[in-house]
Amino acid sequence: MRPRDGDRSRLPHSPGRGIALAAGTAAISGVAVYLNSFAVRELPDATVFTTLKNGVAALLLVGIVLATPAARRAIPTLSVRQWAGLATIGLVGGSIPFLLFFNGLATASAPSAAFIHKTLFIWVALLAVPLLGERVGRPQLVALAVLLGSQLLIQPPTGVTWGSGETFIALATGLWAIEVILARRLLQTIPSGVGAAGRMALGLIVLAGFVLASGRGGVVASLTASQWLWVIATGVLLTGYVATWYAALQHAPATVVAAVLVAGAPLTATLAAIGNGTLPAPGVIGGQGLLLVGVIAIVWFALRRPRLLPTSG
Repeated sequence: MRPRDGDRSRLPHSPGRGIALAAGTAAISGVAVYLNSFAVRELPDATVFTTLKNGVAALLLVGIVLATPAARRAIPTLSVRQWAGLATIGLVGGSIPFLLFFNGLATASAPSAAFIHKTLFIWVALLAVPLLGERVGRPQLVALAVLLGSQLLIQPPTGVTWGSGETFIALATGLWAIEVILARRLLQTIPSGVGAAGRMALGLIVLAGFVLASGRGGVVASLTASQWLWVIATGVLLTGYVATWYAALQHAPATVVAAVLVAGAPLTATLAAIGNGTLPAPGVIGGQGLLLVGVIAIVWFALRRPRLLPTSG
């Protein structure tokens, strides 16, 4: 029987599966961040690149939903409230923060941008406790503090400044944290595939409208074949990222899923080191190791201490 709108007691509760899916999301994120650093330099406009990449993901995710009988059958049964939830997620997760983030990058300093975005797991934890009823015990608080400390080693606050660019990036990070909370609630009543497709498809409407309204439509027509290959490749990775991320949120607490996602950073650093042929500074390597320790601790406590997980009522 499909869960009723807002019926939390019928949710599938399998944190082990959710954590495994989040680990897959982290792996995809690690590769995607590395490739996006090249792709964004190959295309003439970051906003157009983001819109096209998101468009590829939206098309693929909608196609997956239509090809999956259970997900396809769920669409006509969605209530007005659930459609409103999807539209809200499309705004606060799939469109507005992308515009804020990439416009912020145009003026923000690199250290500031990196550090602000990497604090996402902290904001998710702060919101998940009062809004989702997730229970964070003392061991998990220590593990989250370890994760924050690892970020200070990887990206020291030296050179961090604050201006309009940093404000945009902070707002984007806050919106993505809110999205996690909204998605976790909504995914208690709809298939994760429908949630992921709705997030990207409805968000694409806003992004495409912004591109056209800002006079960037001509950029799309001028893209070369190699630039389209970058769009498609990163769009496919984004498809996998959103699909596994939303599936993870359906099965595991938002605090745990957001923390596991941080594990993608060492993979990105490893790929960058291989590409550059140089090793990171010892402090950065130590920070990456500390990061993995923090993630492992959070996963361990989530699996071993079920009383710290949110209740189903």
